[in-house]
Amino acid sequence: MESKELAIALARALDAKKARNIRIIRVHDLTTVTDYFVIATGTSTTHVGALADEADFQLGRMGVNVLRTEGHDGKRWILLDYGSVIVHVFTQEAHDFYDLEHLWADGETMPESEWRLPEDRADGEAQ
Repeated sequence: MESKELAIALARALDAKKARNIRIIRVHDLTTVTDYFVIATGTSTTHVGALADEADFQLGRMGVNVLRTEGHDGKRWILLDYGSVIVHVFTQEAHDFYDLEHLWADGETMPESEWRLPEDRADGEAQ
């Protein structure tokens, strides 16, 4: 699976579990570590854990296994490393503190219209 497709699949899995503030940022030209970050926020530590578990489960069903995970103990910030895509799932407090979107502002943020399915849009209209 291409890294862009993987990032989109992960964002959709997180969206299906009601993650907030989902962002896909292409960082390929800024770092050798990964091609994309998928960043999402949960409403509580329980929600953050459920989001990370759902992303892992959905990608596992597609035959894609996570390489490494970090943060499941505290559940304030869980990182799922898929190699070409790294997922960051935060509580709101941790999201505000680490502010990865600001740190990686030189990356290219994928428009929501590129990854969100039309039936999932908040306004219910295809864009």
